[in-house]
Amino acid sequence: MPDHAEPTSPVPDIDDRGPSRRRVRAVLFDFHGTLAQVEEASQWVLAAASACGVDLDRARARAGGPLPARVPPHLAELWADRDLYEHAHRGAYTGLADTVDAGIEGFAEALYERLLVPQGWVPYPDTVPTLAALRAADVRVAVVSNIGFDIRPLFDAWGLAELVDAHVLSYEVGRCKPDPAIFWRACGMLGVDPEEALMVGDSPADAGAVAAGCAALILPAADPGRPNALGSVLDLLPTP
Repeated sequence: MPDHAEPTSPVPDIDDRGPSRRRVRAVLFDFHGTLAQVEEASQWVLAAASACGVDLDRARARAGGPLPARVPPHLAELWADRDLYEHAHRGAYTGLADTVDAGIEGFAEALYERLLVPQGWVPYPDTVPTLAALRAADVRVAVVSNIGFDIRPLFDAWGLAELVDAHVLSYEVGRCKPDPAIFWRACGMLGVDPEEALMVGDSPADAGAVAAGCAALILPAADPGRPNALGSVLDLLPTP
């Protein structure tokens, strides 16, 4: 899925002193698994099938996930580049979906298209209040995502565009987390030093921000619609 590239080098330990001892002027958020989650798998399958003109039985939709667990050799190159190029991202995920015999013409493309629309995602319960509280506290916000398509329309549809100062997307900047360069780019766009920024995510790739000089907070991933402790970010801000 988007936003979950594996680290290409060891990730340094997070500063034991914790981000609460640093002045936080900006927060960098991961997207998938931190601010929003892909809709529940069976709903995803049902919606994609419906877009192809097929009404699936919910039990059949639950019989298996939309994507296989392994990447076949013929898709390895696309998979490696999926977060750097739009064509590679689409090709990798539709190629994986095509290896699952759903018996529905156009199903793989329909699954992918579902990722591109707001209805295919579920913002976490704390996303809106957390971003709103950061804006009220004059803390700048960037979304830093390993992804191969533009997620700005999703934020527009959810009414969150005014709460995000910058989107730093791997396929646009040519760098993927945990490369320090993507975090430096985000800090530059926000006008803050890395030492003044906190990266919030749910994977080792997000913890790579430490190598860029940022603090990092890694939260547990949660199912769509369930709390993921995102509001704990506010506890790390300096007390007025």
